[in-house]
Amino acid sequence: MTGKTKSEWNLTVALTGASGAVFGQQLLLALEADERVAHVSFVTSESSLRVVAEEMEFSGRSNLLEKLLGKPPLKIHSFPEADIGAGIASGSYPSDGMIILPCSMGTLAAIANGLASNLIQRAADVCLKECRPLILCVRETPLNKIHLRNMQLAADAGAVIFPVIPSFYNKPVNSTEMARQFACRVLGHIGLPQKDAYVWKAED
Repeated sequence: MTGKTKSEWNLTVALTGASGAVFGQQLLLALEADERVAHVSFVTSESSLRVVAEEMEFSGRSNLLEKLLGKPPLKIHSFPEADIGAGIASGSYPSDGMIILPCSMGTLAAIANGLASNLIQRAADVCLKECRPLILCVRETPLNKIHLRNMQLAADAGAVIFPVIPSFYNKPVNSTEMARQFACRVLGHIGLPQKDAYVWKAED
């Protein structure tokens, strides 16, 4: 994805039913503020709404984006997972990739095995078949053999397995800062480095 210029990036972000809604929130905040990003398709699973309600006390799908961002979104557009006819479900739709943060083991299993039964799974399947970046920020512990097998299947198909493991060498003061720096790591990985990302500098 080299050669992308200002306001050209078109990405898909999905929030699924694993713990860690604050990580998805920080990713959305970074994308909304990044002038290189023109459009973000945001998809939430039904399970993710329960997690967001439990962890962030934001209930329901109505105005969820505004609640997560703290203001009305300018470039992020929301879709329910049942909307299988959305643009991101087609390979002809121009996209620069997809990030699922957090990615539940159920979502991972569906993607790894090509189920494509809802918009999140189908959009991920499209990324794989069109050889576009697909970042699966998996969130579970401990991992059983099925989880590990599905990670290998997804990685073999072209996905990047990017576990939700925050860094501590930057001495974060709270969970929000940990989530923010993790989001920076993810965006840097796909070619959108963030100005406020902490970069490890080893001593000489």
